[in-house]
Amino acid sequence: MLGLILSVLRSSDLWAATLQFAALLLLPALGGVISERSGITNIAMEGMMLTGACAGVMVARATNNVLLGVVGAIVAATLISLIHALVSINFKANQVVSGIAINLFALGLTNYIVFIQTAGQGVPSLNDSLRLPQVSLGPLSNIPFIGPVFLQQNIIFYVAVVILFATQFLLFHTNFGLRIRAVGEHPHAADTAGVNVRLMRYICVGASGAFAGLAGAYLSLGIAGVFTSNMTAGTGFIALAAMIFGKWTPWGTAGACVVFGLGEALVSRLQGPGIDPNLLSTLPYILTLFALVGLVGRTIPPAADGIPYEPGTE
Repeated sequence: MLGLILSVLRSSDLWAATLQFAALLLLPALGGVISERSGITNIAMEGMMLTGACAGVMVARATNNVLLGVVGAIVAATLISLIHALVSINFKANQVVSGIAINLFALGLTNYIVFIQTAGQGVPSLNDSLRLPQVSLGPLSNIPFIGPVFLQQNIIFYVAVVILFATQFLLFHTNFGLRIRAVGEHPHAADTAGVNVRLMRYICVGASGAFAGLAGAYLSLGIAGVFTSNMTAGTGFIALAAMIFGKWTPWGTAGACVVFGLGEALVSRLQGPGIDPNLLSTLPYILTLFALVGLVGRTIPPAADGIPYEPGTE
């Protein structure tokens, strides 16, 4: 068993898959960072991802264009996120309940759409022209270990890396990022300073939906090449855990995504005699639970996270 683990850990295939899964988690997790930094608790990333995955495949098949599929995924997930924003910001509903409701709604909606569109037959696998391409960076991709791991990934992986740097810069090096953090820490002070609290929160929740939609497109149009019922299978919740594990910071969240991505990659590569595959498939969720249990009481979310804003009150 130990020999199998050491052999797997030395494999470039394992680390390439780790980064693939990490990027899938990173996109919704960064959206969660932005949303919760503005004061809106967002556990609806699972539903947003699932909506994006479904919309991406449906639009790509209808238009025969994978780029339009990605756009469709982003738009659909953003619209779902704005429902969460409306309920949380304008109606001041419980944001956790709203998130759960959206997750359930997305599961039912996508199943219904697939049933109607395919007469219950299910969505067939996409051909290569409707899948997001793998990028190979010329001769550099042939460098042993480094090439297969870093330089032969799906195009969305590189987009996710750019978004990571952009999010870090936006939140901590721009006036707009300062406003986001202000409405999440002390919205009354931000309002007094002339910041439109509700508008900022709408923008941030919408951004979280867009990122989750892109992750959904990555899953269905890139990794899987098909849409199936509940294909996210808890990915959005693991992204939520990565956000908490990363203490609501982009770089910390990225590190957590790599850890959880490694757990996911190990599942399919530690198959062997005497190893129960059903037990092994729980590894990513066990890692998530250990991470969250270990951090209880030690992470501090933004002060106004999950608290509806009432103008003119303290």
